[in-house]
Amino acid sequence: MQSPEVPILVKRLPHGEDLPLPAYATEGAAGMDVVAAEDVMLAPGMRHAVATGLSVAIPHGYEIQVRPRSGLAFKYGVTVPNTPGTIDSDYRGELKVLLINHGPETFAIRRGDRVAQLVVAPVTRGTWLEVGELDETARGEGGFGSTGGLAALPG
Repeated sequence: MQSPEVPILVKRLPHGEDLPLPAYATEGAAGMDVVAAEDVMLAPGMRHAVATGLSVAIPHGYEIQVRPRSGLAFKYGVTVPNTPGTIDSDYRGELKVLLINHGPETFAIRRGDRVAQLVVAPVTRGTWLEVGELDETARGEGGFGSTGGLAALPG
């Protein structure tokens, strides 16, 4: 079954004019690879908002989620710290990718390198209904590992 396509208006900024637009690497890919529009030396522990040379107009009711590339995270420890990052439909500035280097070595990002994935996703908006009491559940107020899952965590 073919997924619906959502048209996204994109504006190339002067420093991104010769770079490829974000694209799906394979037929089954959920995210589009986006490339850097600048060179950056990312020292261990350093964060940087990497320019892409693009600004976008996302249709109302959608967002773009910025996610790490698994190869960069696994091989080098370079990832998106606020994953998934969100680009809202009313944002018109440059699309930037916040990266952090958790690895032990400085990581070189070169203009044109694939640095993240972009996933177009529908947005569901919630509303708050204030009440005096909430219903009871088996879990109750347990959180932060209370359901187990790791042998090292107490039940």
